[in-house]
Amino acid sequence: MNVTISQSALNKSISIVSKALSSGSAVPMLSGVLLTASDGVLELQTTNLEQSIRVRVAANVEEPGGTVVPGKVFASVVKSLPDEAVTIEAGDSGATVKCGRSRFRLNTMAAKDFPEFPKATPDATATIQSALLAEMVDRTYKMVSKDKSRPILGCVKLDVDGGMVRLAATDSYRLAVCDAGVDFDGTLTALVPGNAFHDVMGMASGIEDMAISTTSNQVIFEFGTVTYVTRALEGNFPDYRKLLPSSFTTSVRIDHDLFAAALKRVSVMATSNPSVRFDVVGDVLTMSASTPEDGDSSEQLDVDTDGNDLAIALNGKFVSEAIAACDDDVSIEMNGPMAPAVFKSYGTINYLCLCMPVKLA
Repeated sequence: MNVTISQSALNKSISIVSKALSSGSAVPMLSGVLLTASDGVLELQTTNLEQSIRVRVAANVEEPGGTVVPGKVFASVVKSLPDEAVTIEAGDSGATVKCGRSRFRLNTMAAKDFPEFPKATPDATATIQSALLAEMVDRTYKMVSKDKSRPILGCVKLDVDGGMVRLAATDSYRLAVCDAGVDFDGTLTALVPGNAFHDVMGMASGIEDMAISTTSNQVIFEFGTVTYVTRALEGNFPDYRKLLPSSFTTSVRIDHDLFAAALKRVSVMATSNPSVRFDVVGDVLTMSASTPEDGDSSEQLDVDTDGNDLAIALNGKFVSEAIAACDDDVSIEMNGPMAPAVFKSYGTINYLCLCMPVKLA
């Protein structure tokens, strides 16, 4: 194999496929990058057997062929090079990377032994605006559970139906749901691992549209020259619709920026104890927090209230993240101190976050 490519294009490609490099695997091949050159294209592939990534990039191919180079070392080498032409030559004795007056020799493995890239016939495919989907993933990703004993909560539930895309995620203490209109009338559903969904949207920055396909056990993302395949999670995602209250006894509407700034100030005293108390009396919302060793804080805000006076305590960090995901004014719907509070905002993306209460001090 003998191929020449720009350092910037190669560095961008290796940064994408590095997301599926296996670390600490007993199989050395899984820590490598498969390089395949043919017909004016250099193809890079990686896999950790859960995710597989393939990137194709234009290159000057003097001699076609393929090899597997050590992934982390290759990425470090490419990143260190100046933005000039990079030549990669590979044969039976290894691979040589040249750029300007720099030269590196890398040990290699046989391309024929690298796992085959997943091949599948999709059951359904939807094309969605990348920037819109990235924003929706950003608003739900923090609610994905890190609890390895409950893997089903480590996913984002993706539903596309009737011109609407909806994402949902929960860690059992809170639930985030957002939806937006799309130009797709078909139906598609999948349980996408949260980390994979977050990674793939980061890769698609600057790409206008993304095609998402599903099979019985895979989710396939295609955008630009990238194909990203991840194993779909199996199981039953919680029926979150049953968790959402059908009515409320108290509703508060409040300016987004004022709410976020006030909560940040009050939460200075919510260090060792993350609980923040919310008291609604008439059209005034009082937020307060305290720690025995440091002291206490409180702040009042004018709000539009519908319903009864109420006191409830919530995790301040969870509320802050819910507010950050809202647009413009924020609505808070509540049914008492022992019932969850629901934060809502409406716009191009409609957002909802349910937070479980904590014990009132």
